Amino acid sequence: MGIHVIKLPDIGEGVAEAEFVALHVKPGDAVNPDQTLADVMTDKATVEIPAPMAGKVVWIGPEIGETVAVGSAIIKLEVDGAGNEKPGEEAVPSKAPAVKAAEAKPAEEAKPKTAPKAETKPAASPAKATNGAAARPHFREAGEKPLAAPAVRSRARAQGIDLQLVHGSGPAGRITHEDLDHYIANGPVAGASGGNVLAPNSSVEEIKVIGLRRKIAAKMQDAKRRIPHFAYVEECDVTALEDLRQHMNQTRAEGQPKLTVLPFIMRALVLAIKDYPQMNVRYDDDENIVYRFGGVHMGIATQTANGLIVPVVRHAEANDLWANANAVKRLAEAARDGSAKREELSGSTITITSLGPLGGIVTTPVINHPEVAILGINKIVTRPMYNDQGQVVPRKMMNLSSSFDHRVVDGWDAAEFVQKIRAYLEYPATLFI
Repeated sequence: MGIHVIKLPDIGEGVAEAEFVALHVKPGDAVNPDQTLADVMTDKATVEIPAPMAGKVVWIGPEIGETVAVGSAIIKLEVDGAGNEKPGEEAVPSKAPAVKAAEAKPAEEAKPKTAPKAETKPAASPAKATNGAAARPHFREAGEKPLAAPAVRSRARAQGIDLQLVHGSGPAGRITHEDLDHYIANGPVAGASGGNVLAPNSSVEEIKVIGLRRKIAAKMQDAKRRIPHFAYVEECDVTALEDLRQHMNQTRAEGQPKLTVLPFIMRALVLAIKDYPQMNVRYDDDENIVYRFGGVHMGIATQTANGLIVPVVRHAEANDLWANANAVKRLAEAARDGSAKREELSGSTITITSLGPLGGIVTTPVINHPEVAILGINKIVTRPMYNDQGQVVPRKMMNLSSSFDHRVVDGWDAAEFVQKIRAYLEYPATLFI
């Protein structure tokens, strides 16, 4: 038997390190060739580390969330034959697999990595008893005011005790001094509040920020630190656009996807960029260079189970509505199931973000650095509006909430840019002229 050392492979594209984000085996597990052992992440792309051969896991190096350099040993397998462990590399004990410190402790000594929860004490009966037996506590109904003498209320106020949380053992559930003593000694008892006030919960859960969530946090922090954001919000009447969208969905050809409002907004954005090309740029603030792109590579912020990912529709300017709808659908599915390729998650020049039906009235989106503009879509709502004849009519309204990098984009230009998008959406025929 020998030891085979699995090292973090060269993932390519100049990547020198990756984050250890998931572990699918533990010491002592038998594994088969090509079985996934762990996942590592670099740039928002997750890479699986497979077993090169059959064997038994005897050592795992990195902790979840730890950044590992390319070429570092991450897992060791006990295999048939000599293995590949070189003399001088860390030896693995022959009698027992090497495990992490927390795993090496006896079970009764191992401590969870979460703060201890508040100890739940048994619901002991109040001290007051009748005929030698403890009195049955009175459970108040929701909204029922607790009964207590003025002296008891005064004492409770002085000690910061909510009487809704205290059982009463006196007549009709009256709270006595003995009940207060019991509460102070033992804490609240389940059911004391009648369901309308929860007992205090002192538990604290420790959740390590790793993987995609850590990358999102770092990217958002970097964007807010580096970019002087300013926001511009405008409402848009999309009644005619919605009528057109519904008509196109009802008459679409077989195989064409159902259109949401997003492909129309992508089209409006592409047309507006023709007049305002300074919005379709990437700003290298380290070198003080603005890279202005001819093609519109549109980032589409997509919520996944692991966090926010921005897949990119490349050359959106060359696509019609149906092509953009297909691209958005395919990329969103790939982002959510983890199959998106590295090149599909980078290189955007401007981004659209939307919360869909949860879009609210106004949002202040964070710019996707190193871009300089992001367009936020709020939900469509039907509101009473005045028409040109002074009549109140129902109209479908939607707010556009945008953020811009004030180092590169002036406020006046940003306002004109959004007004241009608004004009295309309010008169949708112009999208095709």
